Amino acid sequence: MVFVGLFSQHKLILDSVTAYLSNYSDIKVVIATGDKSALFEKMKQHIVHVLVVNMFELSTAELNFIIDAMLKYPKLKILLLSNANRDDVILRSIKAGAKGYITIDANGSELAQAIYTLRMGHDYFSDSITQLLLNRYISNNLESANDDEDALSARQIEILKLWGDGFSNQEIADKLFISVRTVETHKNHIMQKLNLKSTVDLVKYAIKSNIIKL
Repeated sequence: MVFVGLFSQHKLILDSVTAYLSNYSDIKVVIATGDKSALFEKMKQHIVHVLVVNMFELSTAELNFIIDAMLKYPKLKILLLSNANRDDVILRSIKAGAKGYITIDANGSELAQAIYTLRMGHDYFSDSITQLLLNRYISNNLESANDDEDALSARQIEILKLWGDGFSNQEIADKLFISVRTVETHKNHIMQKLNLKSTVDLVKYAIKSNIIKL
């Protein structure tokens, strides 16, 4: 069973998300509130695996709320549901401790998928967010993060840029006049050189290495 807490100052969102998640037998909403003090008080009484936080602008005060929640409950997995799509804001939320981020226009099934993913110990970002962060990563001179012997080749960076722009393997192959298998090989080599397993890991690596600067 995945125990979920919901935080939003909009009752309609609280009611809608609670109603939708009730369709899943292994997800139980144990807290739904828009009051920060009440949230922390109730979390003393209920186990919460994933806290879904709905914040529209992600102001400094709201990001501090995330930091405070993580300090109080280090094992908590915070999933942000927001319409803020500026890369600097998203990156600050990750720095603050959020483990997942989906946009407010996500459908219910993606919300459930994100909750399951966080519960299993993995981060979750919607495709649009991952691409946005990946492009920011690339624009800050990816090669500077590696020693010369480990630096990505010009071709690999070219493929990484197209990947970040949302092109499929077939589309990348068509644009560069290479085979799909070659594209896949380059992608694997990129991840091997950076010792990463996914684009989410790539973003986290970029933040940790200060390639993406906040």
